[in-house]
Amino acid sequence: MGLKSTLHNLKEKYKGTKMAPAFNALHTFLYLPNETTHNGTHIKVADDLKRTMNTVIMAMVPCLIFGMFNAGYQHYAAFGTPVAFLSWDAFYIGLIKILPLVIVSYGVGLAIEFLFAVIKKHEVEEGYLVTGMLVPLIVPVDTPLWMLAVAVAFGVVIGKEVFGGTGMNILNPALTIRAFLFFAYPTWMSGDKVWVHGAVERAQKIADGAELDAISGETILGGLAQGNDLGYSVADMFYGFIPGSVGETSTLLILLGGLFLIFTKIGSWRIMLSSVLGALAMGLIFNGVVDAGWITESSKFYGLMSTTWWHHLLIGGFAFGTVFMATDPVTASQTNKGKWYYGFLIGFISILIRVFNPAYPEGVMLAILLMNVFAPTIDHYVVQGNVKRRMKRLKVKTA
Repeated sequence: MGLKSTLHNLKEKYKGTKMAPAFNALHTFLYLPNETTHNGTHIKVADDLKRTMNTVIMAMVPCLIFGMFNAGYQHYAAFGTPVAFLSWDAFYIGLIKILPLVIVSYGVGLAIEFLFAVIKKHEVEEGYLVTGMLVPLIVPVDTPLWMLAVAVAFGVVIGKEVFGGTGMNILNPALTIRAFLFFAYPTWMSGDKVWVHGAVERAQKIADGAELDAISGETILGGLAQGNDLGYSVADMFYGFIPGSVGETSTLLILLGGLFLIFTKIGSWRIMLSSVLGALAMGLIFNGVVDAGWITESSKFYGLMSTTWWHHLLIGGFAFGTVFMATDPVTASQTNKGKWYYGFLIGFISILIRVFNPAYPEGVMLAILLMNVFAPTIDHYVVQGNVKRRMKRLKVKTA
């Protein structure tokens, strides 16, 4: 008996029971649904929620593969035994460290999705397919698996299910998970050791009295926040040969992923473009403050304030957050004009937080979460503005 017929028999067996959503989800994940409509007029489209989610995942896969190579490359470089970037040694380290993060993210998240589907007696929603891929890409490579599992459970339940599930949440679930990790386990989410595999373990051995050389995996943002120039070139920043979260380092691949999402009409180009404009505006303001002499090199804010305004687009998680999380169709603004305001404020606030919070010099996560909360308000005022303008035109015509 084949897998398809086995699943069909199980589906018929549990039809109408609490377990029906679980079997339906498994069946439709592997095969096309065998239910079709017969009467009435129907609108047929080529896309659905599952295809949309899979398209976003495809846009992120290059970042995932690059992150695997980069994790090994940064590990060997930090430990003084550099290897070629596109080598098996580099890829193997990334594979054994990152693949478990992906498995735990999907395993825990989908298990909770199935559980809530059974309890609430509704079909399993595909919304977690993208979140499950996002989470491993926005955390440090050495994040403990148990810690990730706790954060995923928190993010799925509190960030989505309590609001009613996919399409009802007001906060991006992946960023909710990342925020939980940062505030619950800050030593694992920031500093100059967490971004390179093995650096935390080496630091612990040194603290225990072992005679070992200290290893630093400081990111560009961390270095600038401390007033240090780590010496990375613009090319390194653009291509992604720098320490950082698993999927956020390569601006080139993120840019290509963004263009792919725009081409498939899944990602909003308005949000992406306005976020970039907001970040550049804030960067120019800070550069102007430095050029005017209003802040000196002795200030703790000088390093990031004096950073060339457009370099902010290449460092940290700004590019990744702008392309893959700010454009979340559920938590972002829905109106076209609202998307411009929404995106611009994300970019503007991201750089503002980045500069004025040296302890955590990455603002895109908090900026997006903040604007998730205000997105409905933005849309409300945009709609009300449109209503008022139309009422005025109506009065002019009837006068």
